[in-house]
Amino acid sequence: MPLKEFDPNPTAVINPSDLTDYDSNFPKTLVSCFSSATFERMVNNYNGEQIYKDNDASREYWFYKINYQGTELALVKAPVGAPSCVSVMETAIAKGVQRIIIFGTCGVLDKSIEDCSIIIPNEALRDEGTSYHYAPASRTITVNKDTINTFTTLLDDLNVNYTVGKVWTTDGVYRETRDKVTKRQQEGCICVDMECSAMAALTQFRNVELLHFFYAADNLDNETWDKRSLSNDAKLDEKDIISDIAIKVAYQLSEKY
Repeated sequence: MPLKEFDPNPTAVINPSDLTDYDSNFPKTLVSCFSSATFERMVNNYNGEQIYKDNDASREYWFYKINYQGTELALVKAPVGAPSCVSVMETAIAKGVQRIIIFGTCGVLDKSIEDCSIIIPNEALRDEGTSYHYAPASRTITVNKDTINTFTTLLDDLNVNYTVGKVWTTDGVYRETRDKVTKRQQEGCICVDMECSAMAALTQFRNVELLHFFYAADNLDNETWDKRSLSNDAKLDEKDIISDIAIKVAYQLSEKY
């Protein structure tokens, strides 16, 4: 299979640096989320200032800068899907970003996990294609190894409940069959997303720090699919709290190094 033909050469035919200039003044820490509504509210709540525009054939991606307790942080809305998400993050890294905090929804494979509660992956099952271009073929990849303790300590201090476990990352959002869900549950996966294993592979390949976490949305651990808070405009106040937590941990990680 071509996906098993990993090439560790860091220089490709087309590189992010061919399209994006490094900027020594660009914030070194980036906070990103997938929800348009949550991202717009985060930009407004923290008085975000546009600093850079990236684009592809179908859309533009504006990077913003905020100042949180004297520390500059970058913000960008992540596109859904591993290839697009990794492409935008490659641009961020080329600009000078050294750590990425990224969050968004996931489907739960354990119905006991409460709607909109925080899930922190420590391992991702690689059922997508992008990660295989950044790391040798393997069934799983470690996630958040260097950041999870800082994050869980913050959540404990804030008295915020969370769940730690394995995520199933898949490209095939409409091919999550009942048999596959059962198999992933048996492998220990507690949730499903579309980007995490690719983000882990990218950041490990580029030697960039990553904190990737989720807030629980739709429930697949049921006879019929339960949408819960998956909608972009559902439970926005609760999601504002989660984005505030992302900013706080980004600040802590920035100050740590």
